[in-house]
Amino acid sequence: MLTRPGDPLGTLVLGPLQLTVSGQGLREFATIAAKSWVSVQAALLLSFTTPFPDLVESLHRLRVPRVLVAIIGFMYRYLAVLGDEATRLNRARLSRSAVVAGRPGGSVRWRAGVVGGMAGSLFLRSYERSERVYAAMQARGFEGEFRSLRGRALSRADRAVFVLAAAALAAFVVAGHLALPRP
Repeated sequence: MLTRPGDPLGTLVLGPLQLTVSGQGLREFATIAAKSWVSVQAALLLSFTTPFPDLVESLHRLRVPRVLVAIIGFMYRYLAVLGDEATRLNRARLSRSAVVAGRPGGSVRWRAGVVGGMAGSLFLRSYERSERVYAAMQARGFEGEFRSLRGRALSRADRAVFVLAAAALAAFVVAGHLALPRP
């Protein structure tokens, strides 16, 4: 990416590899990095300001495949369950381990084996719980998608925010085109 044809700015030597950095390559790299950063910030802003059930409902209305929406919904719901299970395993490990004179027992290799055993146990417990949840869902007639009792229409405030955000984005794009010279 940094080695596009153009006026060379410098050379990077990384062992046997020699890279020539050009102005065009640096400009493309900065553009891609900025777009990535803005995308991540927008996703974070959306996820921190919107309740999760509304996000899942929106994905469904945007016609994201049902399987993907269901997987995202399950992931969110069971992360807390998985965290609780890991906390229980850690509490059990701490209650079985002795600390002598402020020093935890066992070598690093032994502790790594304990952590590996905990990870295996967590996997097995999670798998068993998923089987129980699946059987319960089938018994209740789950068909692969979460149903919502409430449909949500856009309010005037929602529409105003959308129009303002679109106008700000359009102004940003126009300002970018006016400020940056085209090669």
